[in-house]
Amino acid sequence: MKRYLLLANGSVYSGEAFGGTQQAAGELVFSTGMTGYQEAITDPSYHDQILCFTYPLIGNYGINADDDESGRLQPSAIVCHEIARRPSNWRSRMSIAAWASKHNLPGISGVDTRALTKEIRDGGVMQALLVDEVTPELVAQVKAAHYGQQQVAAVTTDKIYSSAPQKLRVAVLDFGLKNSILRELQQRGMQTIVFPASTSAQEILATDVDGIMLSNGPGNPAELTAVLPVIRELEEQLPLMAICLGHQLFALANGASTYKLKFGHRGFNHAVRELSTGRIGFTSQNHGFAVDGDSLAGTQLEVTHEEINDHTVEGLQLKGHAAFSLQFHPDAAPGPHDYVDMFDKFVANVTSHKEAVSHT
Repeated sequence: MKRYLLLANGSVYSGEAFGGTQQAAGELVFSTGMTGYQEAITDPSYHDQILCFTYPLIGNYGINADDDESGRLQPSAIVCHEIARRPSNWRSRMSIAAWASKHNLPGISGVDTRALTKEIRDGGVMQALLVDEVTPELVAQVKAAHYGQQQVAAVTTDKIYSSAPQKLRVAVLDFGLKNSILRELQQRGMQTIVFPASTSAQEILATDVDGIMLSNGPGNPAELTAVLPVIRELEEQLPLMAICLGHQLFALANGASTYKLKFGHRGFNHAVRELSTGRIGFTSQNHGFAVDGDSLAGTQLEVTHEEINDHTVEGLQLKGHAAFSLQFHPDAAPGPHDYVDMFDKFVANVTSHKEAVSHT
């Protein structure tokens, strides 16, 4: 069955339908990852976006029971050049087409994703519709559309939940949390207590936690003004680590500003330099907004990492505090684990703070 991808700039791409049958709308973005399609499709940072995979064949190793990053499929639709008909992997339970059908995720294959990606790189991310027929009304609809507001409210947890008790207790503020972040913390002997994005600082501190994690998530950080005073209060009292959207919110809370990138950073091959050592590592990233480096003047924030290609801000440290942030994903699920030791830095900060408090 034919299916069509309509872009806000008037372009139309045709292909074959798979997965869910409903019309889908969203901001059209692309990911350069050669693998990791299951993690990407379950990553809340892709919530309600139309996700185009640049790698030409998606689904080679099927879908397994272990690699989901959340409890649902997050994009509104996916775009592929070709999907594997016969996946091969000992962990595979079904094909990507069967998975998309099971969870009612619309997809289109047979698209020239190389040309589509070039169009996004040239024109920037844009609104799009996935439809079964092209009509003047739908073309007008996508040109006038504006999707993707207040996305964090749609993906954050609606209740507090916790892992097994451990010596160190970390509060995780959920803006669209990936399971791999929890896994990295728990593997380092930390009990994770996950809170909804709207939780107050008083509620979090009342649980007697030893550290704070600000998670990744979708959307525009400038929409989340209510959380900024919460972050300011938490960072004054406990060690803090922030990732992706959490990094942007950490910057906003401390006087910086953010802006929208032309086409974002999405994939697992982004080179990042640690400024203090010169160390360069490849990273996993998924974000459409960035911290404005020029806005850091006059704040107490200093840049710790930068992206090699466009020099965007990839890491921040709050002077005089055990509080830092990273734009990239050190959990890297999937992707390179070059910076996974940033979790060790956080554990060391939390341990030192807890020991200092116990001796006062």
